[in-house]
Amino acid sequence: MESIWMIKNFKGDLGPLSRKTKISPSFLKVLFNRGIKDENEIKKFFNGTAKDLYEPYMLMDMEKAVKTIKEAIEEKKRIAIYGDYDADGVSSTVILYKGLRRCGADVIYYVPNREEEGYGMSKIGIDRLKKLGANVIITCDNGISAMEEIDYAREMGIPVVLTDHHQPSFVEKEDKTTEEILPAACAVVAPHRRQCTYPFKYLCGAAISYKFIQALFRLFNINNDETIKLLQYAAVGTICDVVDLQDENRIIVKEGLRIINSSPDVGIRALIKQLNLADKEIKCYNIGFNIGPCINATGRLETADIAIELFLSEDEKYCEELAGKLVELNKQRQEMTDYNVTKIMEELSERENVPKVLVLYNGEVHESIAGIVAGRIKDRYNLPTLVITDGKEMPKGSGRSIEKYNMFEELQNCKGLLHKFGGHPMAAGLSIKKENIEELSKCLNQNCTLTDEDIKPVIHMDDKLPLDYMSPGFQRYVEQLEPYGKGNSKPLFGVKNAKVLGGNVYGKNKNVLKLNCEYEQMNIQIISYEDMMIKFKEMLIKESIDFDIMLRGGIQNLFMDFVIYTDINEYMGRKSVQLKCKDLRFSN
Repeated sequence: MESIWMIKNFKGDLGPLSRKTKISPSFLKVLFNRGIKDENEIKKFFNGTAKDLYEPYMLMDMEKAVKTIKEAIEEKKRIAIYGDYDADGVSSTVILYKGLRRCGADVIYYVPNREEEGYGMSKIGIDRLKKLGANVIITCDNGISAMEEIDYAREMGIPVVLTDHHQPSFVEKEDKTTEEILPAACAVVAPHRRQCTYPFKYLCGAAISYKFIQALFRLFNINNDETIKLLQYAAVGTICDVVDLQDENRIIVKEGLRIINSSPDVGIRALIKQLNLADKEIKCYNIGFNIGPCINATGRLETADIAIELFLSEDEKYCEELAGKLVELNKQRQEMTDYNVTKIMEELSERENVPKVLVLYNGEVHESIAGIVAGRIKDRYNLPTLVITDGKEMPKGSGRSIEKYNMFEELQNCKGLLHKFGGHPMAAGLSIKKENIEELSKCLNQNCTLTDEDIKPVIHMDDKLPLDYMSPGFQRYVEQLEPYGKGNSKPLFGVKNAKVLGGNVYGKNKNVLKLNCEYEQMNIQIISYEDMMIKFKEMLIKESIDFDIMLRGGIQNLFMDFVIYTDINEYMGRKSVQLKCKDLRFSN
């Protein structure tokens, strides 16, 4: 599917701000595209530290929450953390456990078994905590939709402090307005509450756990440096839960990565070593694509307790054993995922008509990887995708969505067909009776308003390639934009009507293409990796253009448009700027 290319169109005079900040107008455009529009925001973006994080008590009910837990600690009550089995849930649990122990709490943690209980609180889990002597429960990364379960805990004499980053449930009233529904917890710390005035809504579960411990440490007069040490886990949760890396999240990740690269806890260090990353700088990519999947694999294939114990232990040998187990489980998960994605793709390719919302039932998919499989299929078709498989009591599913489709709201509109569901605009989880699966597909597709344009992938470019892209100043600022992630992607630039002069293929597997081009009276080189190289070859074949002749410069008047990003190449101590291809097409 061809992508839609869009350049963000900024109109205005950036000269005064450029003179004041000493930043070139071309790079100020990049910042403006990320919502950073004045001198103070620019300073915070580049120089923000843990001191610039918002006051935790700005979160609604935070004062009630920490007072409840402080009283429980002082009264020697047993506090149970009710966590979740994904990387954000694990990170949240670890932050709360370490923080509560530091305050002298009698604390235990509980993470539901994915297959037996599914996501979130359950009566089974509450019963188990009751038997373990829990007097108070604090949730993390879950609970906002657990109305019945929290009522049940109260009936059992266990008050609940709720911390969660997910969207609250709502009901539609007769006048078509919606009313928020919250569980009857003694405190509900959730930035998405309608009445919560916290200035940044898009925290993950681990970040909210961090905020809670930050507030609690103040009540116990514990030095803030000890709180900051926990940012390494908040960063892992933030990156792995794919929340926007803007505002406060950017600071959490920057500071967390700084700690991970300088003085990580024993468990994180052991996992980095097992992944053969010990001699490298750990960046967002490594957390999201190396470390995070290993954490997630424990909750998917065994129990998240393995990952939690890894991060709680200070025994180096034990941590190395646990880290090795995480890496091995992730290899198994990768093999299972590849097999299921291939099988479902084959089935989809045989369909005459593919609906706008994919509801795919396959009982062979391990329920723990349904979300990953859904994500891979969503990426292939650029359609909202739900993958449903057989659960212990009834089918369970996970969904991944696209920018123009709010999956949580759309499931809310079909909730009569669902046993249980939760999530946010881009992802959701559910349980459903088997006989309702086909009806769910009909309901979602009948309500779907996506157009053909909506489902085309969109590439947003910051600007056309600036002529000063080679300057040290421009590249220094590009590097300082890190950490990259959702909401703060690597800058993309457009190159229009570049004349292809020739090129060469290199790399161990001959899968890297370097094109020599003339653009705006400059000679530039654009590097394409295997996927773009294959696409380019296919384009040339359709136009009866010989690839090898093109490489030798034998094709006249071959003009191309490119979407590119800049990167720094370091060789023998020397740094140079490289242009790398994100997408390409023939001009006009």
